[in-house]
Amino acid sequence: MAKTIDVLSLYPKDMNIYGDSGNVLTIRRRLELYGYEPVIHQYNQGDDWPNHVDLILGGGGQDTGQKKIIDDLYRRANLLRALAVEGTPMLMICGMYQLFGEYFETVDGTRLDGIGIIGAYTVGQDARMIGNLVEHSEQFGDVIGYENHSGQTFLRPGVKPLGTVDADGRGNNGKDHTEGARVHNVIGTYMHGSLLPKNPAVSDFLIGAAVSRRYGSFDTVDQTKEQAAALAELDRTAAHARESAAARPR
Repeated sequence: MAKTIDVLSLYPKDMNIYGDSGNVLTIRRRLELYGYEPVIHQYNQGDDWPNHVDLILGGGGQDTGQKKIIDDLYRRANLLRALAVEGTPMLMICGMYQLFGEYFETVDGTRLDGIGIIGAYTVGQDARMIGNLVEHSEQFGDVIGYENHSGQTFLRPGVKPLGTVDADGRGNNGKDHTEGARVHNVIGTYMHGSLLPKNPAVSDFLIGAAVSRRYGSFDTVDQTKEQAAALAELDRTAAHARESAAARPR
């Protein structure tokens, strides 16, 4: 029997734009092709929390979506902080990235306090940073996605970015050439696109961390030859998508 991995999609009703649901589909498919059995849980405000969670994925949303889920997020904050410290892998995109920080101050002056997992704060601006983006990551190589945000996120001293960008007007804040953040096994990023279908290295980091924490190691002993071939084809498709996205102008 295949080993189970429990994957939680966090607030998919309100925080799921610009293809972010593709991240959940990618994790599910890659787990299957590695020979594991993914169980996908959707958690929206007011729902019961699953009995077990190995990996958490959160998407982007508009300011209205953030305001809808914020009270429930506060209720789950201690649990999420504990899971992060324990090493549970998480990927938080755009709006959820902002709310995993210290606070988000919107253009109209409204302040939404975050849950403080990531040492960062965000301030709204009128101009948007939008378009295909290539960032350079020490662990993952070039990470390719699509940013669309007006919030400027600033990392606190000592917080590592996910990667760096080459030009001004891009990334976390358009000024310091950082993009995203890394804390424990938590990744925060502005990369939509969706991110994981085009970046197998990031997907496999999340999967590897989830499987290793639950079972002690990440192996593919239950992977069939057919699954290995399908995974290789998936990686080739990702390579073509990466090449196409990287070549497109903003």
